[in-house]
Amino acid sequence: MAPSAASGVSSLPSGFAVFITFPDLLFTFEFVFGGLVWILVSSSHVPIPLVQGWVMFASVFCFVATTVLAFLYVIGAHGNRNSWITLDAAYHCVAALFYFGASVLEALVTIQLQDGFFYKYYHENISAVVFSYVATLLYVVHAVFSLIRWKSS
Repeated sequence: MAPSAASGVSSLPSGFAVFITFPDLLFTFEFVFGGLVWILVSSSHVPIPLVQGWVMFASVFCFVATTVLAFLYVIGAHGNRNSWITLDAAYHCVAALFYFGASVLEALVTIQLQDGFFYKYYHENISAVVFSYVATLLYVVHAVFSLIRWKSS
């Protein structure tokens, strides 16, 4: 059963309305900041491969999944079914958790690199941390509003 506009229940957007309705407007910013995190982490020098691997996994996974989900919304694959509202809420909660973990680990490694590390690489790591926390904030905000939409569906 598809939610109707008369009942006041939020539905998922279709077409390019994805990029102008809130919270789905955040897809664009998640895409941009997630891409920046991916680029910065891949070019930075993190001496602990496990940390860099997790941050890369989280950023690439979220970048690809956000792109695929936004594309599916644009083509209207969801058909306003409630299962897609659940998927949207679940995905953004998982993405927020992944990015939070990646941000904390990247910040911890960057703090440890403060002494005895090349100035350029240290600043790349700081930029990666900042953009990672911005991406985390975007995913958290999107998750909260997706959960509100899910609860009202």
